[in-house]
Amino acid sequence: MTELSQEIHKRLTFAIISHPDAGKTTITEKLLLFGGAIHIAGAVKSGKSARAAVSDFMKMEQERGISISTSVMGFEYRGRKINLLDTPGHADFSEDTYRGLSAVDSALMVVDSVKGVEERTRQLCVVCRMRATPIATFVNKLDREGKDPMELLDEIERELAVEVRPVTWPIGQGKLFKGVYNLVEKSLYLFAAGQDHLPTDAIPVNGIDDPLLDEKVGSSLAQKLREDVEMVSGVYPAFDKDEYMAGRATPVFFGSALNNFGVRELLDNMVDIAPYPTPKQAEERMVLPEEAKFTGFVFKIHANMNPKHRDRIAFLRIVSGKFERNTLYYHVRAGKTFRAANPTAFMSQDREIIDEAWPGDIIGLHDTGTFKIGDTLTEGEGVNFKGIPSFAPQIFRSIMNADPLKEKQYHKGLDQLAEEGVVQIFSKIHQPNARVLGVVGQLQLEVLQNRLETEYNASCKYEPIDVSIAHWVTSDDEKALKNFVEANIRRILVDIRGNYVLVSDSEWAFNRIHQNNPELRFYTTSEMVEKRA
Repeated sequence: MTELSQEIHKRLTFAIISHPDAGKTTITEKLLLFGGAIHIAGAVKSGKSARAAVSDFMKMEQERGISISTSVMGFEYRGRKINLLDTPGHADFSEDTYRGLSAVDSALMVVDSVKGVEERTRQLCVVCRMRATPIATFVNKLDREGKDPMELLDEIERELAVEVRPVTWPIGQGKLFKGVYNLVEKSLYLFAAGQDHLPTDAIPVNGIDDPLLDEKVGSSLAQKLREDVEMVSGVYPAFDKDEYMAGRATPVFFGSALNNFGVRELLDNMVDIAPYPTPKQAEERMVLPEEAKFTGFVFKIHANMNPKHRDRIAFLRIVSGKFERNTLYYHVRAGKTFRAANPTAFMSQDREIIDEAWPGDIIGLHDTGTFKIGDTLTEGEGVNFKGIPSFAPQIFRSIMNADPLKEKQYHKGLDQLAEEGVVQIFSKIHQPNARVLGVVGQLQLEVLQNRLETEYNASCKYEPIDVSIAHWVTSDDEKALKNFVEANIRRILVDIRGNYVLVSDSEWAFNRIHQNNPELRFYTTSEMVEKRA
């Protein structure tokens, strides 16, 4: 086996997805805890005296106890180099999550046992299904009174259009929750509640009928477990790795992340079953990880991760070959060479300089404005990777500088945050100096104001615009497109890549325009739009 092949087989790159408050960031903390990357798990709801979650590095995230930006963390566990992405659960930050999903090979879905399948989980599963991304499922908060486990499995299958394959099963629920029984290993795992440190080892039992089970969890819960296991075994087929890899079936694990129940079993199983780095589709061809020549793409940009240095980092997913520090690579969009003097590996906002990286790895490149989201680095080939779109905004605002003395800081902050994808910035053709802000959710407006203030010492004010629907517009007939833009100049915005965007105040108004212009094409994501020079 070559060095490249060996390194590929070590890698496991996955994202954690869920509805807000399902426990996603808590699970991230515990996975890092079991991986030895941290010694004490942080408090997700950060107060003055509480520890902030490791993955939530922005001040606003720590104050509110929510994830606003995708975090990348790396650690080693049982011989595999694990790259873990903690994505925002809040719908207002959908784009950051979708871009994160383009950079991983599998996903871990967290479901709240009390609330069941929620809206954001449905949306994220649709994105995973579009890419046939394998999903493992962790049903969280079994230490609370919630839905019956069998009912939850039915709900997951019904709501998410994926077959379930239970791997562990809960023993009791709520106040009676004792731990989990592994259906595959036929073993028992009992943990003490409220532990910050690593749990004790599992208790070996000789199958479901072992009298030791009655001794450890009580005869009543032991009998209930035996009945449940018999039913589950009769209803659901055994776990099949091929079904999982194809995205058709999801292995299900039960536990309580906050109390360390079931998380290590989840991690052990993911190490065993989750895919190695997978091929990625470019516009020109499919790129395989085993290819000798390096390729990679930028899926995220974040400024000021370290407030002391005011730096800007481009997150690069290695797709093929070996990346090496201080090597000249080809920046496909710019048509120029690029050399990374200090590429870094991540542990949330903590970083260390690396000399090399392999397919599946996510590294940070110091960026002085060179990169945009979706950019590709190669050893010379012109490939452009798919699946990193901008989505049509639903809320629009005129944005203005609130402090004329901070004009330079205002424009720098606005431009950098737009390039990060925090918001979308548009200009008006008939008023080139006017800036229009587009966001998917209201919270993005608050994040922009907060980050302008805390990171750039600038401030802004908004004014509403009476539009709520946007479509990128293009055509093979350049004359028809030019005539349309001129005829609708007050309804046309231009994005940062120079693409035209039509804004409307109602579906009826848009449908009328659409019907009257059959030679034009309208899209709700930028991915389908040809980039104009």
